[in-house]
Amino acid sequence: MPAKEYHRIFRSGWLRAAVLGANDGIISTASLITGIAAANCDYYSIISAGLSGLIAGSLSMAVGEYVSVKSQSDVESADLLMEQHSLKKNYDDELEELAQIYINRGLSSRLAKEVAMELTNHNALDAHARDELGISLHNRARPLQAAFASAISFAIGAMVPLSVSLLAPISLFIPVIIISSVVSLGVLGAISAKTGGAYIWPAVKRVTILGAISMLFVSSTGSLFSILGN
Repeated sequence: MPAKEYHRIFRSGWLRAAVLGANDGIISTASLITGIAAANCDYYSIISAGLSGLIAGSLSMAVGEYVSVKSQSDVESADLLMEQHSLKKNYDDELEELAQIYINRGLSSRLAKEVAMELTNHNALDAHARDELGISLHNRARPLQAAFASAISFAIGAMVPLSVSLLAPISLFIPVIIISSVVSLGVLGAISAKTGGAYIWPAVKRVTILGAISMLFVSSTGSLFSILGN
């Protein structure tokens, strides 16, 4: 017997939210800390800003993900309700529409009509949701799951630069924060690629380069404000 395929599409919803949250937590918190440090603020202000960024960012990610994904869920529910109503009022037209979808995919007219009839008799709404609307159990929007994954992963990601800032020597504060954050981004990229079954190196390269550019830009901005302030 051939080995059973192990698909990862079931992870796409929470994995996207978790990777986005952790990535944002690392980059935004590290950028915030280095930007304030470059502006020559005192150590207490730097740590306070980092902790405030962690809390505010986690809440913002949770609310933003929930609102965004809930909007998608509302659209899906509205479309399913509309399709359910149409199936009751226009059964023959909906059956023909489903058969035409299968014809467009390469089935003969006779076979397409047979398949459409069998699936309609089994579960008409499920058949139309999947093949007409592209809605399936694999990709249904889950607002609470996305919000929770984003908030927790943001907090975990933000704890990396915040923890390092507590241990980093003042003389090397900014370079240590940036380097440790870039390394963390690389680890995050590798883990997300491995979890999703993608190639590791492109994911690592993409997230580390973009993250490093973001943090260097914010750090430079902080230095500019320091110069202007003096």
